[in-house]
Amino acid sequence: MLTFENVTKIYSGNKKAVNNLNLEIEKGEFICFIGPSGCGKTTSMKMVNRLIEPTEGRILIDGKDIMKQNRVQMRREIGYVIQQIGLFPHMTISENITLVPKLLQWSKDNRRERAKELIKLVNLPEEYLDRYPQELSGGQQQRIGVLRALASNPPLILMDEPFGALDPITRDGLQEEFKNLQRKLGKTIVFVTHDMDEAIKLADRIVIMRDGEIVQVDTPDEILRNPANEFVESFIGKERLIQTRPDVKTVGQIMNKIPATVHKEETLSTAIQRMKEKRVDSLLVIGEDQTLEGYIDVEDIEENRKKSTLVGEIVETELYRVKEDSLIRDTIQKMLRRHTKYVPVVDDDNRLKGIVTRATLADLVYESIWGDEDDN
Repeated sequence: MLTFENVTKIYSGNKKAVNNLNLEIEKGEFICFIGPSGCGKTTSMKMVNRLIEPTEGRILIDGKDIMKQNRVQMRREIGYVIQQIGLFPHMTISENITLVPKLLQWSKDNRRERAKELIKLVNLPEEYLDRYPQELSGGQQQRIGVLRALASNPPLILMDEPFGALDPITRDGLQEEFKNLQRKLGKTIVFVTHDMDEAIKLADRIVIMRDGEIVQVDTPDEILRNPANEFVESFIGKERLIQTRPDVKTVGQIMNKIPATVHKEETLSTAIQRMKEKRVDSLLVIGEDQTLEGYIDVEDIEENRKKSTLVGEIVETELYRVKEDSLIRDTIQKMLRRHTKYVPVVDDDNRLKGIVTRATLADLVYESIWGDEDDN
């Protein structure tokens, strides 16, 4: 899909920003470029759509040399998302999203339908299409920036630190949302970041650069387990190199499949009794077909027991949750960031499948460091 062949970029003074870069990126692959400031990661990405042109070597998209293509036409066929978002304040959200389709002379009706289709992908209401950028939050604007890159359905999308200016919680949510979107749509992504946690979470492969050259290219797990040299080890950070069992990667492998639950139609008295039986101070609330509704805890019941009778009347619906195929390393980071004691595991239909607790994760770390006593 995308190939760098001996690509070099030389600036005045014979400074090589990128030196003899060779890399093949497969269709549908999510690649993250990362490295210290001035390493050449952004220059490498910008050469793909000729915002910067290579001095030597070739860049091929589907086997075609980019230098032999019309630059304007080529850029319209590549999605591009930047940190500053770059929405036009005088245009509606719909007009911002469909800017490239308009340049490609799509009909007005087709552009409107495409905008409606896309905004559903990021869980924003359709009525937002007629709003203006200043009426949206920073995270919502960034979602629109991503949708604009997807509007003409390009096979390749370039992303230059798109989530870097957002707060940690918003960034977490957008990263997860975008990774799911990429899997669903099968786009090829070249993503530049300075955040190793972000690269580990999103990438199929990570490209670590230094002084214009590639130091290591591999999957996140392989880089964490086998850094190429001391520079990579130092850049990753020793705290990320803690080894877990190589056969255990997803929360589905370690979750407790029988979490403490209560139906939303049950009474608060029943909930209290179940907490005593299970020796817990909170319960996950489920509805029909094991659908996760939220949670209740002892404090909620104590505050509301004089004016409420049923669990469903006081359930807290804001609850972080993960899928069975979520990576353990991502889940640990999010639990620590949110200061949560546990996280429920759900399927694609939001049905409760299990729960992962801090105690479970601690057991996994202890086992990876000291091993199983039965093996000694």
